[in-house]
Amino acid sequence: MKRFGGKVLFLDRSDINTDEIIPAKYLTEISKEALKPHMLEDLKLEGFDPQSRQTLEAGVIVTRGNFGCGSSREHAPWVFEVNDINVVIASSFARIFRQNMFNCGMLAIELSEETIDALFKHNDSSAEITFDFQHNTLTVSSGKGNKTISYQIAEFDRALIEADGWVGFADAKY
Repeated sequence: MKRFGGKVLFLDRSDINTDEIIPAKYLTEISKEALKPHMLEDLKLEGFDPQSRQTLEAGVIVTRGNFGCGSSREHAPWVFEVNDINVVIASSFARIFRQNMFNCGMLAIELSEETIDALFKHNDSSAEITFDFQHNTLTVSSGKGNKTISYQIAEFDRALIEADGWVGFADAKY
């Protein structure tokens, strides 16, 4: 099972699409590792730098609604995976992106807009999120304090995560 948690990259915008996550010009690459330096390089967001320390050290992304919209490419979760970002938390996801995250053994957590707003109140350079996967809780810690939040994931999605993705799940079951 992958490592879940770490420093938080806050992306305060809705409708971040898969072209902004990994530009289409890199989709001819045949290894996940070749995608690594290009994560979020076309994202237009005031104050955002894809090469900043905060971006490069992140283990979790907290963002707004309709994350991962656009094309259905699996490369978007892959570029997060090779950059050790195994969790995206948003108020909603594009359906295929969300399932691709679980298929890759990664967490896509949907929380209410109000809860996302509460997480954004911890937006500082020290913000980290830890997970208690067995109890479906996460704790955000920052210079502004700590907050523990419950989340839900479907049992099948949990099984995909525990198997480290679809390939591991299929190997164990079929």
